[in-house]
Amino acid sequence: MKTILIVGIGAGHPDHITVQAIKALNRADVLFIPEKGADKAELADLRRDILARHLANPNSRSLAYAVPRRDAANPDYGAGVDDWHGALADIFRTLIAEIPENGAGAFLVWGDPGLYDSTIRILERLRADTELAVEIVPGITAIQALTAAHGIALNRIGEPVHITTGRQLGPVAADTVVMLDGRTAFLDADPDLEIFWGAYLGTPSQILLSGRLGDLAPAIAAARKAARARHGWIMDTYLLRKRQG
Repeated sequence: MKTILIVGIGAGHPDHITVQAIKALNRADVLFIPEKGADKAELADLRRDILARHLANPNSRSLAYAVPRRDAANPDYGAGVDDWHGALADIFRTLIAEIPENGAGAFLVWGDPGLYDSTIRILERLRADTELAVEIVPGITAIQALTAAHGIALNRIGEPVHITTGRQLGPVAADTVVMLDGRTAFLDADPDLEIFWGAYLGTPSQILLSGRLGDLAPAIAAARKAARARHGWIMDTYLLRKRQG
């Protein structure tokens, strides 16, 4: 039976990777590197940097694969994502064929595989007709990197934490972490909230801003736009909370 290792590699810093993750990568016969086009080549290069630093297995090899684009124009978001996952499942099937029998292959997942990542769900599609053992290695999340960079705790005493996307951001009743906010939903949020924002967390390009949302929202929007133009991509997240005192 072939084994699939879904390995969380952290939020961008090569040293975010855990000892458990390093051991998992060194078990793999094949390591799969997603490529999202020339404008996002840095994402693949960061994964290769991790392997260069931590891989000691001389018998392993890396294999790049092209990630198809999701049809963002599809008015049915759920259907668009389902179609995209189906296309990725077909690609994963060909990748798994490269793993030797009784061997292991590793998918290097940004952050943590269990938080806002679909690798687990895509592989579940294949397990219906393919015999696979799947092991998941947790990683440091962008949320952890964000709070550490700002020097704050995620939770406040006796208070809940809500995690959502920009697409689903509504009135903020509890401390709220927002991920995947391509529409800059914070521009429509209560300006008296406090925001802790970070982009490219853990990388040399890291950007951090914090303070009253009404004072910072235009600056954050401008920073996002400039950074995306400079890098060709952006990964950012932020925490919104009601100000105390």
